[in-house]
Amino acid sequence: MSELGLKIKSGTELTKIEVQCVHQNGMIYVVPSESSWVCTEDLRHVHALSGFFKQITELDDPKIQEAMQKWGIYFRPRPLPEDNDS
Repeated sequence: MSELGLKIKSGTELTKIEVQCVHQNGMIYVVPSESSWVCTEDLRHVHALSGFFKQITELDDPKIQEAMQKWGIYFRPRPLPEDNDS
């Protein structure tokens, strides 16, 4: 049986996020895009997922809210940490 849990495999142009438990199994692919170019390669997937969830929750669509609630997924954007070096 393969490993259960969350596994992140980063490459130059592609990050694969494997999500697997005994009941569900999927793969999330993150590639460079018009909105993710601002972030470094090693954090592109973080930038993309956070931005995606922020945008999808801002749609204020009852079907999206219902699906997120059904699966127990909630997202709250937070302020960026202040840069103490500036």
